Amino acid sequence: MTSAATKGMQASDIQVTLAAAAARLSAQNPFNVVFDRGDDISVELYAPVGRDNQTPHERDELYIVASGHGTFSRGDELVSFGPGDLLYVPAYVPHRFETFSDDFKTWVIFYGPKRTAPRERDAV
Repeated sequence: MTSAATKGMQASDIQVTLAAAAARLSAQNPFNVVFDRGDDISVELYAPVGRDNQTPHERDELYIVASGHGTFSRGDELVSFGPGDLLYVPAYVPHRFETFSDDFKTWVIFYGPKRTAPRERDAV
């Protein structure tokens, strides 16, 4: 097994605190991968500054809002969110945090295998 120091993780993966994960964030690096098991699951903490520049992803994802509030768009839908809320986005669906408070942070959970883009699936 690779040591935790080599992978940049804590000695144990049983717990990652919001404070420890947030300490690794910056305006230039708004994502911190805290747990990664390849195609099974990946967990990140995300705290955009000013604007959310995400593009659609190859995997389904869940957002669990850790702090802050704002509005989130998924396709043509727009919802308000706050701490503790869970947001779901299927693979390849356009989405972004349209507005968010300065203290906004969210856990991002990518799970399952990468999917083929819809146009590629339709061409088969």
